Amino acid sequence: MRIEDELRSETLKWLERIKERIKKVEGNSRFLENIKAYVSDSRYFVEKGDLVRAFECVVWAWAWLEIGLEVGKLRDEDA
Repeated sequence: MRIEDELRSETLKWLERIKERIKKVEGNSRFLENIKAYVSDSRYFVEKGDLVRAFECVVWAWAWLEIGLEVGKLRDEDA
């Protein structure tokens, strides 16, 4: 598999996972807005073929989610 294909595949996989994950999360609107903005940016960069930036954005989205949960700004409905 080419590196571009692998990067696209990984980015899309993590985008799908965070889309499902944030459906179960509530809390601070600023944290949620930032997560959604990074998800949106990631999708934009995938469409433009800028796979490095797309992957960076999905990583940032996950970072905001994990930090928000850890510091109590967000909570998981399933937890």
